[in-house]
Amino acid sequence: MQQSPKAEFKKSENNRFKSVSEMNTNNVDDEVMEQGKLWRDAEKKYPWYDAPPKVKGDNKKGLCHMYIELTFGLPPRSVFELFTNPDNLPLFSDKSWRQLLVNKKRKVLKRDGPRQIVEVDKVVAWDFLWWSGGMPINIIAVENEKDLRGKYKKQKMKFMKVFEGSYKVEPIYVDFERLCNQKEPKSPEEYKKCSGGQGKIASKVTMDQIFSAISYF
Repeated sequence: MQQSPKAEFKKSENNRFKSVSEMNTNNVDDEVMEQGKLWRDAEKKYPWYDAPPKVKGDNKKGLCHMYIELTFGLPPRSVFELFTNPDNLPLFSDKSWRQLLVNKKRKVLKRDGPRQIVEVDKVVAWDFLWWSGGMPINIIAVENEKDLRGKYKKQKMKFMKVFEGSYKVEPIYVDFERLCNQKEPKSPEEYKKCSGGQGKIASKVTMDQIFSAISYF
């Protein structure tokens, strides 16, 4: 018998998983350092510009569904760390560099190989006319460092009946047309081989967010 998404998420909560920061190996660190050098060396000759975010949304039966696609001039593992490592620079900020999503507390509940489940307390910034403030969120997040995927669901959040979503980070082989005879590789290993280790890897992030506000009427 197939489990419902809620039951599947609950099952995941009972198999809680390993911290990304503790999963970094020497090979991973070397890979990130190599990519960092390639990006710095190519900055002037082959500049990269992040594409504008793509956002789509709809509303069905009181549930708002938002689909977001982002690109980053960073390798996938570094982008995944931006989502999961609270010690990194903030990922979301406004034009005045105010953090829109502030990490307050993060606790690893269970670890299992490349996966972990964490409890996270965050504060979301809000503005209304000339007032501003922060709304606290408590969520449970499932993170998979191997697949570079994550999903999350609210435990406590004022004014929200539903707040959950998922994201994944995928590679963009930036230089494959120039270095791989225009044949797009199917894996980082294939890309490294056809580019002679000189190909930069960027990232595409896709996010699915579902939310519904509490009605007081």
